[in-house]
Amino acid sequence: MRPAAQRALEGKIPGPLVIERNHLEWRLHQDSDARVAAARAAQRWIVVCSAGYTSSLAAHALNSIGVAATGLKGGVVAWAARGPPMSAGVTAPGQFVS
Repeated sequence: MRPAAQRALEGKIPGPLVIERNHLEWRLHQDSDARVAAARAAQRWIVVCSAGYTSSLAAHALNSIGVAATGLKGGVVAWAARGPPMSAGVTAPGQFVS
Protein backbone atom coordinates (compact mmCIF):
# COMPACT_ATOMS: atom_id res chain seq x y z
CA MET A 1 0.00 0.00 0.00
CA ARG A 2 3.00 2.29 0.48
CA PRO A 3 4.03 4.50 -2.45
CA ALA A 4 7.12 3.50 -4.44
CA ALA A 5 9.24 6.21 -2.80
CA GLN A 6 8.51 4.82 0.68
CA ARG A 7 9.21 1.25 -0.43
CA ALA A 8 12.54 2.39 -1.89
CA LEU A 9 13.48 4.27 1.29
CA GLU A 10 12.24 1.82 3.93
CA GLY A 11 12.57 -1.50 2.11
CA LYS A 12 9.88 -4.13 1.66
CA ILE A 13 8.48 -7.05 3.57
CA PRO A 14 9.15 -10.08 1.32
CA GLY A 15 6.13 -11.73 -0.26
CA PRO A 16 3.24 -9.24 -0.43
CA LEU A 17 1.12 -8.12 -3.32
CA VAL A 18 1.63 -4.36 -3.69
CA ILE A 19 -1.53 -2.30 -4.23
CA GLU A 20 -1.13 1.42 -3.65
CA ARG A 21 -3.66 3.09 -1.35
CA ASN A 22 -5.55 5.02 -4.01
CA HIS A 23 -6.46 1.72 -5.76
CA LEU A 24 -7.03 -0.53 -2.75
CA GLU A 25 -10.84 -0.81 -2.60
CA TRP A 26 -11.14 -0.79 -6.38
CA ARG A 27 -8.66 -3.68 -6.77
CA LEU A 28 -10.03 -5.86 -3.93
CA HIS A 29 -13.82 -5.39 -4.06
CA GLN A 30 -15.50 -8.59 -5.22
CA ASP A 31 -17.77 -6.75 -7.69
CA SER A 32 -15.03 -4.67 -9.31
CA ASP A 33 -14.09 -5.35 -12.92
CA ALA A 34 -10.57 -4.26 -11.95
CA ARG A 35 -10.24 -6.75 -9.08
CA VAL A 36 -6.85 -8.47 -8.89
CA ALA A 37 -6.85 -12.20 -9.54
CA ALA A 38 -5.44 -12.85 -6.04
CA ALA A 39 -8.54 -11.32 -4.37
CA ARG A 40 -10.71 -14.15 -3.08
CA ALA A 41 -13.84 -13.71 -0.99
CA ALA A 42 -12.66 -15.83 1.95
CA GLN A 43 -9.24 -14.21 2.09
CA ARG A 44 -8.09 -11.93 4.93
CA TRP A 45 -5.76 -9.11 3.90
CA ILE A 46 -3.01 -7.60 6.04
CA VAL A 47 -2.57 -3.97 5.03
CA VAL A 48 0.85 -2.38 5.62
CA CYS A 49 1.94 1.26 5.65
CA SER A 50 4.98 2.95 7.18
CA ALA A 51 3.79 3.43 10.77
CA GLY A 52 0.39 1.71 10.96
CA TYR A 53 -1.91 4.73 10.85
CA THR A 54 -2.88 4.74 7.17
CA SER A 55 -3.14 0.95 7.10
CA SER A 56 -5.60 0.91 10.02
CA LEU A 57 -7.86 3.36 8.15
CA ALA A 58 -7.48 1.37 4.92
CA ALA A 59 -8.34 -1.89 6.72
CA HIS A 60 -11.47 -0.22 8.13
CA ALA A 61 -12.46 0.93 4.62
CA LEU A 62 -11.94 -2.57 3.23
CA ASN A 63 -13.97 -4.15 6.02
CA SER A 64 -16.80 -1.69 5.28
CA ILE A 65 -17.05 -3.03 1.70
CA GLY A 66 -16.95 -6.67 2.79
CA VAL A 67 -13.23 -7.35 2.35
CA ALA A 68 -11.73 -8.91 5.49
CA ALA A 69 -8.64 -6.88 6.41
CA THR A 70 -6.46 -5.79 9.29
CA GLY A 71 -3.58 -3.32 9.53
CA LEU A 72 -0.07 -4.31 10.61
CA LYS A 73 0.40 -2.65 14.01
CA GLY A 74 3.33 -0.22 13.79
CA GLY A 75 3.69 -0.73 10.04
CA VAL A 76 6.85 -1.63 8.19
CA VAL A 77 8.92 0.43 10.65
CA ALA A 78 7.88 -1.86 13.54
CA TRP A 79 8.32 -4.95 11.35
CA ALA A 80 11.90 -3.97 10.48
CA ALA A 81 12.69 -3.11 14.12
CA ARG A 82 11.67 -6.63 15.18
CA GLY A 83 14.25 -8.08 12.78
CA PRO A 84 12.25 -10.15 10.25
CA PRO A 85 13.55 -10.16 6.67
CA MET A 86 13.36 -7.04 4.51
CA SER A 87 14.08 -6.61 0.79
CA ALA A 88 15.64 -3.56 -0.84
CA GLY A 89 14.39 -1.70 -3.90
CA VAL A 90 10.99 -0.90 -5.35
CA THR A 91 8.26 -3.33 -6.34
CA ALA A 92 5.82 -2.15 -8.96
CA PRO A 93 2.17 -1.98 -7.88
CA GLY A 94 0.35 -5.22 -8.65
CA GLN A 95 3.52 -7.33 -8.45
CA PHE A 96 4.56 -9.81 -5.80
CA VAL A 97 7.86 -9.39 -4.00
CA SER A 98 10.07 -12.45 -4.36
